[in-house]
Parts: sequence; C-alpha cells; structure tokens
Amino acid sequence: MLASLCVAFGVFLSGFVINEPAPYELFLVVLIGVWAVFGLKLSRHIAPLIALYVIFNIGGMFSILTMDEVKGTPMYIAVSLFLAFTSMFFAAIIEADQRRLRLIFHAYLAAAIITALLGILGYLGLLPGGEIFTRYGRAKGAFQDPNVFGPYLVLPALYLMHGLLTGTLKAAPLRIAGLLILALGVFFSFSRAAWGLLAICMMMLVMIMLIKERTGAFRLKILVMTLIGALLLVGAIVVALQFDQIADLFSDRAKLVQAYDGARHGRFERHAIGFLMAMEHPLGIGPLEFGLMWGEDTHNIWLKALMDYGWLGFVSYVALIIWTLVLGFRFLLRDRPWQPYLMLSYIVLLGHTIIGGVIDTDHWRHFYLLMGIVWGCIALEMRWQSSLRSQAHARAHASSAVAPQARHGRQTGAARGH
Repeated sequence: MLASLCVAFGVFLSGFVINEPAPYELFLVVLIGVWAVFGLKLSRHIAPLIALYVIFNIGGMFSILTMDEVKGTPMYIAVSLFLAFTSMFFAAIIEADQRRLRLIFHAYLAAAIITALLGILGYLGLLPGGEIFTRYGRAKGAFQDPNVFGPYLVLPALYLMHGLLTGTLKAAPLRIAGLLILALGVFFSFSRAAWGLLAICMMMLVMIMLIKERTGAFRLKILVMTLIGALLLVGAIVVALQFDQIADLFSDRAKLVQAYDGARHGRFERHAIGFLMAMEHPLGIGPLEFGLMWGEDTHNIWLKALMDYGWLGFVSYVALIIWTLVLGFRFLLRDRPWQPYLMLSYIVLLGHTIIGGVIDTDHWRHFYLLMGIVWGCIALEMRWQSSLRSQAHARAHASSAVAPQARHGRQTGAARGH
C-alpha cells in the first residue's frame, strides 16, 4: 500500500514542472532507487522497451562525440536516460500489480485538474500573481511551456470522457465539470498541437468504443453522450470567444500555417534542411545543436532523433514506436481488467506520435509515463497468456498421465473377468 501510494504521489508531481530539476525527478530518483534495492523486477516481457531505449540513448552519447565543445549536453542525455528509466519503472510496477493503474490514473487526473485551474485562472487574471502560470499570453499552468501543458491534459480528459460513456449518471456531473476544466485548459494553452491531439483522441475513443460495444442501446448512449459533450464544449468555447483578447489570440493561433512555419528558414524549411543534414551526419550533430545553429529547435520528434541521437537513435526510436503500437493494437480490445487503461493510454500515445511531426516530445515526462503504462499492460497480457498456456499444458499432462492408468485398469478388470 505504501509503495503504491508513493507511485501515485510521484505521478501527481508530474503536473508541476515550473523549474528543473522538478520535484517529479527528485522524488522518482529516490523512489526508483529504493524500489531497486528492495526488489524491482524487470521481466522479459518489457525487454524491447528496455533494449531500444538504451540503444536510443547510446546514440545520443555517440552524437556528443561529434561536438567540438561538449557544453551541457551530457546532462541532457542523462535526463533522457533517466526518463527512459521512469518508463521502464512504470511498466515493471504495473506488470507486478495491475491495481496500480487505477491509482496512477487518479493521481494524474488530480494533478491535471489542479494545473489546468492554475492555467485558466492565471490566464483570466483571476489569481494574484497568476502571470507565473502564463507565457506569451497563453496558459501554461504549472509547466514551463504551453505546448507541453496542453497535451498533458489530454489523457485525463479522455479518462473522464470514458467514465461518462461507461459510468453511472450519479457521477456524471463531476466528470462533466472536470472535463470542461481540462478542455478549457487545452483551449487556453492555444497550442495547435494540443487542440489537434484532443480532437483526434476523442474521435478515436468514440470510434473504438462503438467497435467494442456491440449492443444497440450502449452504442446509442455513446452517441447521445458524445453529442451532449460536444455541445457543452462548443458552448464553453463560444462563451470564451466573446472576450476580445481571447478571440484575437484564437483567430491568430487557429491558422493552420503560421508566419514562422512557412517563412524562409521557418519551421518547415528547417525540417527539410535538417533531414538533408542527417544524410551527412550519421552520428548526429549533438544534442540541442540544431536549435543553436538555426535559432529554433527542430519542432519534430523524428528530426530531433536524427540530429540529437544520430541514425542509431533514430532507428531504435522508430522501432520502439512501431513495436509498441503494433503490439498494443493486438491487445487493445481484449476483455481484461486493465483494458480501459490500455485503450486510453494507447490512443493518447498514438495521438502523440501523430503530432510528433510538428512538435518535439523528447523530454515530455508524461510521454514516458504513457509508454510505461502501455508496456505495463502489454506485459500483463503476456503474463495472462503465459498463465493460460501453462494451465492448458498442465491439464494436457494430467490427462495423458491418467489415460494409461485407465487403460491398465480396464485391462486388469478384463483379465479378472476372463
């Protein structure tokens, strides 16, 4: 119980990353260390996660060797390696006890609600000193960047939406209130990636639920609840747009291509330049060097992998993403106690993979948590299947042992009769 509560507290701290090192890192360093001393088990079921993340970071170490001046890049790779360890840690403890999934999601939800409220109140000027929770005129909550704050809120928003679709009417008002807070937090982040991520994930959740649930009554409930939720969200956004400051920023951020995207040496041209550079620098150019060279970071996780971790890191990262998504998809709709948690985490992880073309998710703590949750559920499924195979083998062995005895008994009886 104490260990699980410590895990929940660590996940809760993931919503508060104003300064680095954040309390999240400091607490998890201690927690992972203590857990390792007292028996943290890394099973073969999560071996691909471990191996590919280690290779990914080895690529980063090789990339440092290409730099004339090392600067602070060893610390950057150390943080990358630590975050990879957090992913392995969450996968291992979930495999050890699937009941921790509920605690993890509740802790994540609590942190998201609090940090979203801080961002909303700070953005609206309703909190004394609330400007600390905004940046560039956008809500960022207890984060350093609105572009991380917005996507962080998507998993708990989906969790509440799933609860609305499958839960009782008694809990619906609280879930609706929480969902509105998280949706407004995403909206006030004015992050196009976060807007797209929330929309994509909500549509995928409804689609998967319609496929999973076969009864007409439940499908009708999903469609009605989705329609009501969409109307409430649209209504809240329409009310917010009545304020000139919000409307002006929204109209600017809602443009699909911003000036800094399509301009000369803008985001998209930098992407093309970076991929061409990768052909000439198979080991990469060193962590963070691309941003120093061009004045802006990659804003593309695939290019980030090539520039900061070289081809070795890029190939291992692509292999990890494909392996995770393919394996997770195989187990996505199986009727298991952990299926809802796998489904929600898988959807949001897939959404992050999609938006990775326009944003850099390399050091996003919640991305590594998502990866750990998905692999923890994959490991649970593999253990489940292994247990079923063992039981089937035991039954087959028992029946094969009983058969000769039965034949011997029949033969003995026949001899006596004769």
